[in-house]
Amino acid sequence: MRKHAKGLILFLLVPLLLALPCAASGDIIPVSTLIEQSAALDGTRITIQGEAIGEALERGESGWLNLLDATGATGVWVGQSDLARIRFYGDYKHKGDIVRITGEFHRACAEHGGDVDLHAAELQIVEQGHAVTHALSGGKLAAAAALSAVAGLVYVCYRSFSKPV
Repeated sequence: MRKHAKGLILFLLVPLLLALPCAASGDIIPVSTLIEQSAALDGTRITIQGEAIGEALERGESGWLNLLDATGATGVWVGQSDLARIRFYGDYKHKGDIVRITGEFHRACAEHGGDVDLHAAELQIVEQGHAVTHALSGGKLAAAAALSAVAGLVYVCYRSFSKPV
């Protein structure tokens, strides 16, 4: 009987342990879900994760952070101490810090003119951003040189065939 009990416990416990990482990753809500299920999520504590983009818009003791995930972007109201921890904001020359933010979601925030937002309670930097270099394409460089030569030739022909007034 004990042998069967141990087997049954293992049979039930192993799938639960294997499901723990799935449950942990399920806590992060995509930005698109905030829009699609805004009524159900209004006033709840949620966690989102994404790239800090643009720049922080500082407003006194707090400021706005734009957060972009694979489904969209949203504004997050963050304290100055947390904003100061973000080193890179995503733009053409940078990959922004990946941050995980937990806070209270507002479908129509009375404090911020009825906008959809998230008031951050916790900010964790998951991955540090970095500078991005873009290689110049040889084909584009050759095309630019050829088009410049054609434009120069057209200009010379125009000047030589036009009559002075």
